[in-house]
Amino acid sequence: MQVRDYLIRRLALLPLIMLGVSVIVFTLTRFTGSPVGIYATPNMTPDEVAALEARYLLDQPIPVQYAAWLGGLLRGDLGWSGVSVAPVTEVIGAKIAATLELALAAGIIAVLAGVALGTIAGVRRNKGPDHAARFFSILGASTPTFWFGLLLLVPFYLWLDWFPLGRSTDAIYASISHPTGMYTLDAILNGSGVALLDALRHLILPAVVLGFGAMAIIVRMMRSSMVEAMSEEYVDAARAKGLPEGVVIKRHARRNAFVPTTTVIGLSFGFLLQGSVAVELIFRWPGLGQWVTSAILSGDQATIMAYVLITAFIFMTVNLAVDVAYAYLDRRVVLGG
Repeated sequence: MQVRDYLIRRLALLPLIMLGVSVIVFTLTRFTGSPVGIYATPNMTPDEVAALEARYLLDQPIPVQYAAWLGGLLRGDLGWSGVSVAPVTEVIGAKIAATLELALAAGIIAVLAGVALGTIAGVRRNKGPDHAARFFSILGASTPTFWFGLLLLVPFYLWLDWFPLGRSTDAIYASISHPTGMYTLDAILNGSGVALLDALRHLILPAVVLGFGAMAIIVRMMRSSMVEAMSEEYVDAARAKGLPEGVVIKRHARRNAFVPTTTVIGLSFGFLLQGSVAVELIFRWPGLGQWVTSAILSGDQATIMAYVLITAFIFMTVNLAVDVAYAYLDRRVVLGG
């Protein structure tokens, strides 16, 4: 009952938060200048440009412009994407699917590697595995994503050609249907091993690069939690009962150490969406990051606002899921308002 009530309260606040985000984003983008340039052509006369501004209410005060934009948003109209030369709503679905596929793959790699290395480091404290895990965590936290990506491109793409750039091979991509927009999942649903292998070859390298920084944070948090858990009385009690050390670590120490790490994992997923911008540019991944970069360079305000709103919504949804998961993992947690 408590979790359900908390979930209802948070979901009720979500539209208000998104409304506040939309006001801030719209106002800031309008301060950068009029978006009429994305609609105008070089050979237009001043009168034609003025008529274009009047058509899109760009000659009106910002509150009037915002009200018109919000009305369009409620109708599912996010405006015109100049970089894609199409309505934002027609383009954004494929972009979201591509970025989510990359972020989920990076998140899985970061969680599996981070929890495993953090557990080993906590159990083997101040020994070789601990020093190695701490080295990789410091390296991951301090290495710029774009530099790490370029570093891996040289051997694995230029020399060995194991992992090609882009998201897929065009001929293989066109040979299957795409009900979800996520190439890897679509390949599985189509039962195509060739498409799945092609999807993984394109996905693995950018996912490793994107997840490396998140893995470093998870390793540090998991190690600290494991060190604390291994010194708790319930671990000593489990050992006193004669339980094997592996059982003590997996069922008692690691299970409890994973609870505080859950929060870090949730926050890391939000940062994966932000970090995908550099990764998508390096690996030519056709997702939100590459899309919004082109929009920023061309002053495409409709695309920029859509990107910010979507990432804000995803970030808040992930945080909500983490809070609920935390309450289920640790029954002592009392969810507030």
